[in-house]
Amino acid sequence: MVRRGLDPWVAGRGVGAVRVLHPRAVRRHAAGGGDFTARLAGRTIDGVARRGKYLWLPLDSGEALLAHLGMSGQLLVKTPDADAERHLRVRLDLETGGNGVRFVDQRTFGHLMVAPLAADDAGAALPTPIAHIARDPVDPLFDDDAFSTALRRRRTGLKRALLDQSLISGIGNIYADEALWRAELHWARPTETLRTAQVAAVLAAVRAVLAEALDAGGTSFDSLYVNVNGESGYFERGLQAYGRRDRPCARCGAPIRREVFMNRSSYSCPRCQPAPRRARY
Repeated sequence: MVRRGLDPWVAGRGVGAVRVLHPRAVRRHAAGGGDFTARLAGRTIDGVARRGKYLWLPLDSGEALLAHLGMSGQLLVKTPDADAERHLRVRLDLETGGNGVRFVDQRTFGHLMVAPLAADDAGAALPTPIAHIARDPVDPLFDDDAFSTALRRRRTGLKRALLDQSLISGIGNIYADEALWRAELHWARPTETLRTAQVAAVLAAVRAVLAEALDAGGTSFDSLYVNVNGESGYFERGLQAYGRRDRPCARCGAPIRREVFMNRSSYSCPRCQPAPRRARY
């Protein structure tokens, strides 16, 4: 959602003034805020790319502006004269006038940094700090067979594996619950017991959920989750499992259950997604 919205505004544009308004926003840039601004000012942005929860703007210097939005981070496109947001952390003005990019983050868990780009195993340019992040399932180069083999070797719970960014990226807690509801598999199903067809069903469900969420502009439960124009997404209106405790399953009518998972919640249908006799948490 953010990548799609940002790309038309920044691709091919030069970076003008850069202002760091809160040091925590660039805490992962080891050389500090001054070096951060120096590496960006005067560079040209080649586009916008994403892998998992990371977003980056490749630069003509061979580096990239790498962003992790955390829990509340927003990259907003604003006109130069727009009022400053209350939680504005970093401001990038773009040359040739027009709109600029603002990093707004109420909880300051997100961060920006400038990092070198290096080729991954397929020759794609990737910021070096996220070289360990696996491809996401909508990436054309995602290898279904390799994922199926790796998943069944993990000997862990299915949902825990789906949230493992070194195995597969781009799946958060909400979308994992939605995909598992569609695939009719319980989140604690041991990965080593999955059949090839079941792994294929999970991947198909994940891809369908992600595609529908992108078309709907994402999932927004409060005002912090917005696109580059500050608009909320609407995918939460189509959720079938997540957040629907005690409401009837759209497939069978059984009340959706909520279970504790990794200090969070998992939602599933007790009839369509029966708990395995030997669960892995």
